[in-house]
Amino acid sequence: MELRKIEHRLPVCKVADISDIDVTADFYFIGKTDEELSLVCRTEDTPRETIEREDGWRGFRIQGVLDFSLIGILSKISGILAENNIGIFAVSTYNTDYILVKEESFDRALEALASEGCDII
Repeated sequence: MELRKIEHRLPVCKVADISDIDVTADFYFIGKTDEELSLVCRTEDTPRETIEREDGWRGFRIQGVLDFSLIGILSKISGILAENNIGIFAVSTYNTDYILVKEESFDRALEALASEGCDII
């Protein structure tokens, strides 16, 4: 499995309104439910006004397009990280999965995944 590091620092935020989000930015995730509007973006693209915000996340993505019939990929990665006491924040898109870990655990997470056979690029 090939994992690509994301070079950006990423906050996880809760915002009041979609108009608070710069949808012209080149990297962001929006999640909306009946309870909240969440945003993951580059630190420099964080809205000035947030309801809640947690900084200090780094991430990587599973390289390539994942077929929906594939089973256990996110489970494998999260299991390796859990065995190393590293918590995750996972985001999935149509093509692939993104895994965020706290910045202080980022290098250790990549080392643990590499030791289990993942290629880090």
